[in-house]
Amino acid sequence: MPFAVYVLGLAVFAQGTSEFMLSGLLSGIADDLHVSLGAAGLLTSAFAVGMVVGAPLAALAGRTWPRRRALLFFLGVFIATHVVGALTSSYGVLLATRVAGALANAGFWAVALVTALALAGPHRRARATAVVVGGVTVACVVGVPAGAALGELWGWRSAFWAVALVSVPAVVALLVVLPGGRPDGAPEAGARSELRALARPRLLGTLLVMALVQGATFCTFSYLEPLVTRVTGIGQGWVPMVLALFGIGSFAGVTLAGRLADARPDAVIGFGMSALAAGWAALALTASHPAAALALVLIQGALAFGTGTTLITRVFQLAPDAPTLAGSYATAAFNVGAATGPWLGGLALGAGFGFRAPVRVSALLMCAALVGVWALSARGLTLARGRREHSG
Repeated sequence: MPFAVYVLGLAVFAQGTSEFMLSGLLSGIADDLHVSLGAAGLLTSAFAVGMVVGAPLAALAGRTWPRRRALLFFLGVFIATHVVGALTSSYGVLLATRVAGALANAGFWAVALVTALALAGPHRRARATAVVVGGVTVACVVGVPAGAALGELWGWRSAFWAVALVSVPAVVALLVVLPGGRPDGAPEAGARSELRALARPRLLGTLLVMALVQGATFCTFSYLEPLVTRVTGIGQGWVPMVLALFGIGSFAGVTLAGRLADARPDAVIGFGMSALAAGWAALALTASHPAAALALVLIQGALAFGTGTTLITRVFQLAPDAPTLAGSYATAAFNVGAATGPWLGGLALGAGFGFRAPVRVSALLMCAALVGVWALSARGLTLARGRREHSG
């Protein structure tokens, strides 16, 4: 695997840390800026919205640039927003930096995915995707807990400074190892051509399935703390270890999927989604048993991110003539799920269905995703049969 692909994973690690670290910093931000916890929580929502809206917009804006220039520009803006965020005493400015940082993050993701695939070659696409997505899983295991620890020791601003500093080596490395122009074989399709390619029903259906899978993942992940403390009976001090266990599983799943999905993507997606649906249902039933709950947290993390990585690769396979915008749509679908899943889980909790309710919602979302996959497969078989009859 080219070293530049691992550099892209490093940058994604810093950005993933930024996306998820606020969960451990909200109280400090609210006290320091004299706002409510709800207002501080909007900083997370603003980042998610910026990712969803910004992915296609940023990709369109930077699609004609050489990829190194686009990546350095988006990464530079991302670093600048964290420097400004660390220095400001204004809640409004901090909110604006979260939106701007999300726009830059979305643009970087879209270009980084297509760059990694171009550098790795057609036979290592899933492995390249796994390296880039792996940056997010490492952020869950290392970056987010480290950000929370820094916030506890030196205040929330130190976590913002840390994200900016971790991003600097990626800037230097990208300058050194990434070619200045477009990689050989990169498509030069126009924006209208790419947009037409993205209107294909099978591609749109795959993006919807992606959003459902991620919605199921983050619905439970967002409410793991009350589940394990109030249902499983694990002490509050063990919660970071449970979250890290999910992250370890995620990293393992991404790594394994990267090795398997290039050869057998349909098998990885089919098995992964079926196992996820069964796993969320099992966790809802066995959450009161610590051994079973911890084992399922690890397994579900592996299945969720392994399946998600393979689905991202599938998006690029379905839109070879729209690589940059395909990456941006995959990024948007991921974040639609990441925003919608916790919202649905919160509705279930608020309705009084208990602390297992988000896990049940995850199981239902996976059932909907399986129906979507079945519909896509049926449509594909119908189209293939029609082509055979027409040619005959």
